[in-house]
Amino acid sequence: MTVHHPDGGVDLTPGTASAASWPLRWLLFWCWYAWALVTSSGAVLQDLLTPGDQARSGIARVRSNCRTDAEVTLLSALITLTPGTLTLGTRREGAQGQEPGAPEARRLLYVHGLYADDADALRAEIHDMEARMLHAMRRTGVAR
Repeated sequence: MTVHHPDGGVDLTPGTASAASWPLRWLLFWCWYAWALVTSSGAVLQDLLTPGDQARSGIARVRSNCRTDAEVTLLSALITLTPGTLTLGTRREGAQGQEPGAPEARRLLYVHGLYADDADALRAEIHDMEARMLHAMRRTGVAR
């Protein structure tokens, strides 16, 4: 079950996928990501080749569900590698009574989108990519 928060955050619940399906989930994720690269490259190329400027850039703060440095690093890299998006920075946000630098603190990503005039839409795209990535990366996946 996915829980949506008023500030745009999304909580993902642990999945129940079999560890045996883990390699298949990785393969499916990379196929999905390859398609995302093709479509986003096409959008940027179309904007470059047509008259006018379709860019509506914006920046969104995204609360991540990544628990480890490896997860947040991979997500940040995937965002940056996707044409039209860029991870500007990350930081840890402390929960109540918790230091912001604590290992279990929630991670925040600051993402620039070239075609993101709505921060909520950009957050939704990032959360979709994150959920797909975490479903592939974690042995039991995440509920989607």
